[in-house]
Amino acid sequence: MSRRLHLVALNWRDIKNPEAGGAEIHLHEILKRMVARGHHVTQFATAWDGGKKQDDVDGIRIIRRGDWWNANFVLPRAMQKFLRDHDADLVIEDINKIPFLAPRYTDRPVLPVIPHLFGSTVFRETNPAFATYVLAWEKLIPSVYGKCRFAVISPSTRDDLIARGIDAARIDVVLCGLDHSLFRRLPGVQREHRPTLVHFGRMRKYKAIDVVIRALRIVRDEVHGAQLVIIGDGPDRERLTDVVRRERLHEAVRFTGRMSGAQMVEQLNRSHVFLNASPKEGWGLTVVEANACGVPVVGSNVPGLRDSIQDGVTGFLVPYGDVEAFAEKTAALLKDQALHDRMSAAGLAWASTLTWERCADEMEPVFFRAIDEAARRA
Repeated sequence: MSRRLHLVALNWRDIKNPEAGGAEIHLHEILKRMVARGHHVTQFATAWDGGKKQDDVDGIRIIRRGDWWNANFVLPRAMQKFLRDHDADLVIEDINKIPFLAPRYTDRPVLPVIPHLFGSTVFRETNPAFATYVLAWEKLIPSVYGKCRFAVISPSTRDDLIARGIDAARIDVVLCGLDHSLFRRLPGVQREHRPTLVHFGRMRKYKAIDVVIRALRIVRDEVHGAQLVIIGDGPDRERLTDVVRRERLHEAVRFTGRMSGAQMVEQLNRSHVFLNASPKEGWGLTVVEANACGVPVVGSNVPGLRDSIQDGVTGFLVPYGDVEAFAEKTAALLKDQALHDRMSAAGLAWASTLTWERCADEMEPVFFRAIDEAARRA
């Protein structure tokens, strides 16, 4: 592309935030590649303890303001003030929590980038009052962003937007990439002697990690010595510890807490099956990261996971919340070495197609399309 853009991005967190997750990785991997291609990028994100008010990460200028409880008010106003003195070609709003409603704060073209929307699943994570508040903000999307082009990370999120009244012709699906320099099959690293299940990610109630724990109890009736490693931390850890105690699995479940990327990848390489029991994902980045390490997966047959898991090829999809189905498919993978090897190889092949460079290649034209369409409407 010959045109060089100034892109202004809005996201609740930046990549350095201790709470950063998949949405932050996705946006950052795209933006840093835009910088490498000659574009100028400014990102607004919430402040956090120890974080600088202004920072530079991979060439991205990051401006931090506000906090988690007021970011949807503070950040768009900070952006609005910034745009009084700076030109910008496009505002990229990452909608992964409460929308910022950027079109109300600027006349620049706005491209909403959406990993996923909560919908009714928000009631599984928080109290009814706050869940209703989140849903009310999501219901504003069709009217506030009605003229915008959208970029989403999976067919499931596209279908969600269409169901909410967004024209399918204005939605671009660009699948995520993953870091192949980190997530890969490590030569010389052997699987654990004990059949090992693994889960990693932020511990939140709506992720339904308790389903994985309860499935282990059933698996152990068929597969002697099976164990579960849970990597990560979060607000649901205490409840999950209680589930382990009630299921009498304290000797079979290990909570590792947070690990470095290299430590996590080594544990994945030592594991046999990855499980994700979530009721909804935007895509399922953890699933393909496990595949990239040669680990077959068992996951809920829900939006996002049904995009990242190739059922019967790279893993199995089972009904959400069905503990027995999770246990059945997991045990099948542990007991049938030929099946496990076939799915492991298929997962490696599938993951190899998902690169951040390909993601950036597909996203860059969407930026120009959003700008050009806004110009034609003006």
